[in-house]
Amino acid sequence: MNNDNNSTEDSNERIAEAPISKTSSLDSLDNLDELSQYIKSTKGTREGRAIPPLEKWHPEDIADMDLTIKANGEWWHEGGQMTRESLVSLFATILWKEENNGITEYFLKTPVQKIRIQVEDAPLLINDVGIVNENDMSWLEFTTTTGDVVRLDDEHSIVLKAYNSNKSDSNDSDFNNSDFSESDQANQVSTADDVADSQELASTEQVRPYMMVRNGLTALIGRNTFYHLTEIGALSEDNGKTILTLQSGGQSYSLSMPTD
Repeated sequence: MNNDNNSTEDSNERIAEAPISKTSSLDSLDNLDELSQYIKSTKGTREGRAIPPLEKWHPEDIADMDLTIKANGEWWHEGGQMTRESLVSLFATILWKEENNGITEYFLKTPVQKIRIQVEDAPLLINDVGIVNENDMSWLEFTTTTGDVVRLDDEHSIVLKAYNSNKSDSNDSDFNNSDFSESDQANQVSTADDVADSQELASTEQVRPYMMVRNGLTALIGRNTFYHLTEIGALSEDNGKTILTLQSGGQSYSLSMPTD
């Protein structure tokens, strides 16, 4: 199955071989305007919203930028929120993740430079899900705020895992501990208390749904989107745990609350 993130092989090769703009030096790509101009200078070789062949780029130069992707999906640069959706979506196409000595690092990656940024939780945010019928097959199709489109399958799975809000300074995350409270949302899948070892831990730990998107990058499934999933799927009980079963591409996918 092809999705909207994939470009053709020929297009990828053209991007990889695109000349480096003389106006964008190694020293200036950590500036938002210069970085934006550099990306746009090669974007003309792509069709649609294709993702560049980041795995083929091996820049040695590394710089740091005061840019943070908040736990609620907002992008902040030098203390101010980036409100230009087109710019955020553009930068999202060059997001890159690496594991270095057990530490996860995120970069904006170009052929000439990797620019290290900070990510409080997941680098992408899913804000829409729908059912797509194709060749007599129904798929659950998810869309991120920055334009990625993926379908639920074995390579793009959904997991529920704990997120500790103390890891970041964000106080306005998309999920609150009460969002999946059994008393307020009896038909929903999860509660933070199910994975808390104590009342103190429950006050900071949340259970959030994530989906694999591309290049090792995960997306947080937004609260309203996840609620929609509980309406699309089938809810059942198994040994005291709530199970959500989803159908996509002729396969069944089940989600249950973690026990520890």
